[in-house]
Amino acid sequence: MRRPLRWVGYHPRMFAWLRAKFSSAPSSPKSKAASAGWLGLALATGLSAGACDFGGLNVPDVAGAAAGCPKGGSISAAMNHDWAGAFGLDVKAAGKIRAGVVGALELDRFAKRLDADLKVACGNMAKDLGKGADFDSGSDACKAASAGLSELRGQLGGDFSIKIETSPPSCAASIDAYGECIAECDADIQPGSVDLECKGGELVGKCSAECTGTCYIEGQASCNGTCHGSCSANFSGSCGGDCTGKCDGKDMQGGYCEGTCEGSCSAGGDGSCGGECGGSCDIQGSASCNGDCQGSCSVDFQAPKCTGEVVPPKASVDCKASCEAKVSADIQCKPGTVNVRTTGGLNKEAIAKYRAVLTVHLPAVLNVAVGLKDEAVRAAANVKVVVEGAQQVVVTVKNSAAETAARLSACVTAPFAAAVKAATSIQASVSVSVDVSVSASASGSASGSAGGAAG
Repeated sequence: MRRPLRWVGYHPRMFAWLRAKFSSAPSSPKSKAASAGWLGLALATGLSAGACDFGGLNVPDVAGAAAGCPKGGSISAAMNHDWAGAFGLDVKAAGKIRAGVVGALELDRFAKRLDADLKVACGNMAKDLGKGADFDSGSDACKAASAGLSELRGQLGGDFSIKIETSPPSCAASIDAYGECIAECDADIQPGSVDLECKGGELVGKCSAECTGTCYIEGQASCNGTCHGSCSANFSGSCGGDCTGKCDGKDMQGGYCEGTCEGSCSAGGDGSCGGECGGSCDIQGSASCNGDCQGSCSVDFQAPKCTGEVVPPKASVDCKASCEAKVSADIQCKPGTVNVRTTGGLNKEAIAKYRAVLTVHLPAVLNVAVGLKDEAVRAAANVKVVVEGAQQVVVTVKNSAAETAARLSACVTAPFAAAVKAATSIQASVSVSVDVSVSASASGSASGSAGGAAG
């Protein structure tokens, strides 16, 4: 069952820990070299400019060597290219080149996906905060959102404290896509014969029978358990949106309830719901689920995904790493819910806007800051494995056929360089998403000082 994380009181330390893990590297070259901290995914995994080092080999003009390279430079072209025939490689060596190039391109795709996700999530937040709506990158959008949150906090007035309750996002990788990739990559595995395990997580997918665990509801539906989101009637619990009915026993017709809301909740709810729930439902016992079920299903899941690590019973190291990079780029996240609790402050309109902006937009930012941070590290580490394998092939070929090795290096240099750039981009995306989360939880006073709430 999906259990909500509650960052109440101590949550600024949680966000501060995340920021320390994923912060940008120091600005000066000397401090970068000396720092023992996490210098970004590229350096932490060893995926750096050395990815394009082929033992002193002179790389020819790429256009001049293009006859042996995949046409178009796409992932599918690299996957289907006859590397063995084009360069006289054996099957194993060709497989390593293919895995290295495909893995590098998949990491680049993952980086662009994270940037696009943040461009939407932080861009929407920045727009609602009056900080613009057109940004060149997700990083720029998140910096604007952080600035907007800081400015809005300055309008709250008086002493104030901000605490955030959140249920975490649930991110899962497609098991079917992983199996298809392994069968396509590894010649020793027959399509349809791959028996995959979901390790360290839960299964997620469509369940045509009884679901036990959490149901991610499509639209609205009844919830026999705990509803996270909106509830149309007979709700009892905390509410991050408008509460209509009673708040701590007193009549309330809309507005924010600091305590227990009874009646209906427009958003950010966490409690029992006797009406229609919009969001997710932690099911008590088992029940039908009209959306994705996370946990177990009384029959086989349809289109199953895994919230942990997808593990094949056997596969080459290169294929395993390359396919993990592929599924990482396509991983899907179900946003959690956010309930913003404030105490103090004098400007009620500004306080209401602050709550509303975070309740609506922070869950999508947390998809990256919390849901995808571990996947980002794992993806970069996997690409390091396959890039090093491909590098070794080029160096080995150089010892017997320098011209062939030079042509081969012309095919892999561009994707490997893109992977290095992608690793840096992924670091920046995770780091800036954490910065927004930290900024959201800051407290302060009318004097202009701000910081995390006391734990």
